[in-house]
Amino acid sequence: MLQLLVVEDHALVREGLVRLLGQIEDKTKVFEAADFESALTVLDNEGEFDLVLLDLALPGIDGFAGLDILRRRYPAMPVAVVSAFDDTPTITRVMNLGASGFIPKAFSGEALLSAVREVLAGNLFRPCGQQGSRLDDAKPLPPSKVSVRPDEIGLTDRQAQVLALMVRGLSNRDIADQLELSEGTVKIHATAVFKALGVTSRTQALVAVARYGVDFESVF
Repeated sequence: MLQLLVVEDHALVREGLVRLLGQIEDKTKVFEAADFESALTVLDNEGEFDLVLLDLALPGIDGFAGLDILRRRYPAMPVAVVSAFDDTPTITRVMNLGASGFIPKAFSGEALLSAVREVLAGNLFRPCGQQGSRLDDAKPLPPSKVSVRPDEIGLTDRQAQVLALMVRGLSNRDIADQLELSEGTVKIHATAVFKALGVTSRTQALVAVARYGVDFESVF
């Protein structure tokens, strides 16, 4: 028998997910929790779970911190994030924290069930072709109480250095001089940075840095 847990604070969404997940197979038991503390209680009291579906925007805890706690406390238990915050850096960070999947809330019921089956089969699920929302019109991220390392959102060391210097207001030429690179190489790194952040300009990249709380302390 499958045993699943839905952790979601919005009752309507939670109840919909519980009903939907009950369709996966005949003998499926779906538990629910409206907050992270309740979820831990269920996990401690109800034996082994085949999968936890976790919302990022829960009351009382940073969603990324909650995911990290689950992965450390129950390392053998798959956790899939189901969230409306489906931009590229968020998805990358979720997967880097050890989630078995990221399922956008924009998915249809059929697509969500397909993604859940993929995770239950032991595979990782990430939405195909996800390029991230534009920073101009993206939904606000859940508040983050912890800083984010550049590698957590998919940046290499050199890309992080280029972004850190962008934040300081340096031009591509100035960045090239400081890092002893050609200006063309800096542009290549900048393009990679924009792609990782799901943005298309320097201005949007700076907004993203502020929104994600990127910590450049260990970059140089």
